Amino acid sequence: MATETGPAGKPPSATSLWREARNAAARARLEKSLPAVFPVPVLRHALSRPLVPPTPRLAVESYWRHHILRADRLARALAAASGQPEGWTWRLGTWRPDIRRPDIRRPEAAAGEDVSEKGLAFSFRMPPAPFREVSYTLGKGHCCICGQPVYRFGWHRDLWGQGTPNRNAAWHAACVAAWKLWTAPSDHVKELKRRQGHRCAQSGKRLLRTAEVDHRVPLYRIWREERARPWPELLGYWGLPNLQVVNRAIHADKCAAEAGERASVRRKAGRAEEDDFCPSSPDIVQAPDPLSRMEER
Repeated sequence: MATETGPAGKPPSATSLWREARNAAARARLEKSLPAVFPVPVLRHALSRPLVPPTPRLAVESYWRHHILRADRLARALAAASGQPEGWTWRLGTWRPDIRRPDIRRPEAAAGEDVSEKGLAFSFRMPPAPFREVSYTLGKGHCCICGQPVYRFGWHRDLWGQGTPNRNAAWHAACVAAWKLWTAPSDHVKELKRRQGHRCAQSGKRLLRTAEVDHRVPLYRIWREERARPWPELLGYWGLPNLQVVNRAIHADKCAAEAGERASVRRKAGRAEEDDFCPSSPDIVQAPDPLSRMEER
């Protein structure tokens, strides 16, 4: 019996043998559990991975995880299809160290917790998500990020003709991948570099290894100046339209200029408060700016 050999006639390593055995078992399990209808690009992607996903659900998650920019576009399109809930406005939660972060999955409220603030982010650096708020959540079967129905395997379309969403799901696999891009864009710097042709978005020079992800329009300006925009349009400021990769020196200069601009705004706001102060009415206190409160943290 001929002995299998690896590159250059060497015997295969233990790792290679383990991967072959593992992928054979995973592929058999995947093919056994595949429904009659399944997205062809997802299946093609799954079978080409170094480690084949063993279930259709994991295959879908792997597909969107490796197509993060496509997931971003899809999630924003789904949000546009849902539209902004009636009566919703973008607001931030109040940070209290004695109360843990609100969670819409817990129906009961902790002692002293404001139920109306459950699901609210504490920072404008988190994208607004009305369907994560307890007042606007649509419940199981609908994505808490975009508001659209969720079908089998976390897919965004009813390819199987079931007519009803999956009541055990609360998010699309694509929306989860997009949310990770919106909240931690630096984790996807390789994909963004590739999209820019490895050229700095500001100088046009070749991107260095230390290049960093930046928001073209800083998020603090979105909170201050664009808060009244429709919610689906706001998501673009966290997504691909507002993301760029720049070399570290350029990013540092841009951050310094933005810090100076923010300090100038705070100084002007302080002078305005002094001008509006009325000694005869000491009980009247102007409400603090949420942005200033967060910057102090």
